[in-house]
Amino acid sequence: MNDLPATLPATLPAALPATMPAVAVTGAFPVTDPRCLTDVVVDVPTLRPHDLLVEVAAVSVNPIDTKMRRRAAAQVAEGREPVLGYDAAGTVVAVGASVARFSVGDAVFYAGDQLRDGTNARFHAVDERIVGHAPTSISPVDAASLPLTALTAWEALFERLGIGLDAGIASGPQNPASLLVVGGSGGVPSVMVQLARAVTGLTVIATAGREESREWMLRMGAHHVLDHHRDLAEQVASLQSAVTDGGAGVPPVRFVFTSQSSGRAGELAELMAPQSHLCLIDDPEPFELGVFKRKSIALHWESMFTKVIFGGSAGDAGDAGDAVADPASQGRILDKVADLVDAGRLVPTTGTTLVGMDAATIADAHRELEDGHVTGKIVVRV
Repeated sequence: MNDLPATLPATLPAALPATMPAVAVTGAFPVTDPRCLTDVVVDVPTLRPHDLLVEVAAVSVNPIDTKMRRRAAAQVAEGREPVLGYDAAGTVVAVGASVARFSVGDAVFYAGDQLRDGTNARFHAVDERIVGHAPTSISPVDAASLPLTALTAWEALFERLGIGLDAGIASGPQNPASLLVVGGSGGVPSVMVQLARAVTGLTVIATAGREESREWMLRMGAHHVLDHHRDLAEQVASLQSAVTDGGAGVPPVRFVFTSQSSGRAGELAELMAPQSHLCLIDDPEPFELGVFKRKSIALHWESMFTKVIFGGSAGDAGDAGDAVADPASQGRILDKVADLVDAGRLVPTTGTTLVGMDAATIADAHRELEDGHVTGKIVVRV
């Protein structure tokens, strides 16, 4: 998707600098104000025992970045200037004393940590447990498009919705099922459609609001694409009643993932099968939970940062942290994602590439996201 080399050159500094350029929030300004983000110089992070120091080659910008920028006013009032950013791809230039999975020179990708400074900087410190070995077949720009959305999609599919990996509880003829992915051509839906096609037997239905988005979701592998602006229940009913190539219409919708839930509770409840499963990642208003009771529909939330926030620090509980919220599982998932990419079963979701890790460029990415018409991921190349 771009002309960058597939792997990063192993040009490592003989001695790391004491300071580095970064992009921070220094005041409470709207995204239309040039002061919404600021170029700053900060100290190069000090490593904890299980940390990697990564020289950042590319980052992608997610909706959570814009939310955190708007919420940063309280931190600024306390005298802090938070550095934002989550997704990153780069090269390990130093390791903590207890690091076991990585070495200096390794190409990595990861989704970051809400409890620490972000990736919008020249160097970034990150716990090795939540880091994956970058795919070898794609560039750092394309690698940076994947971690946060791939982790969210993977956890939503296989941990929240409980779909069976590789076979899929719905893959056999005895229990066919459909997965509906609501959210247009955004980052998480783009990866989820691919994952569902690559490792489950589900019929995958996506939504889109524009022709460009519809074509994108078909490219990602959706069997069917619905019009996001029309009633979804009516469109699903039409698919289910259709007969194509001598077979029946699409199977019952037993799984729904949505990143755009506001005002959709009624139509989702109508189109879903009894005893089915719904997973959300947004903050819908309004959203009437009671409509799901009659069909005993299970509701799940997915937040990719739960494992990091509640999983404990590396070294706690025998390096395992909380057995339920295990951050190390995210490193393992990213390694599996890299394998799928290198096998050609998963493609990067880079939509737009911007150049320059500076406040003006990152702010442009924030503005594009807040405009709400982004296809794929916005990636910023250093």
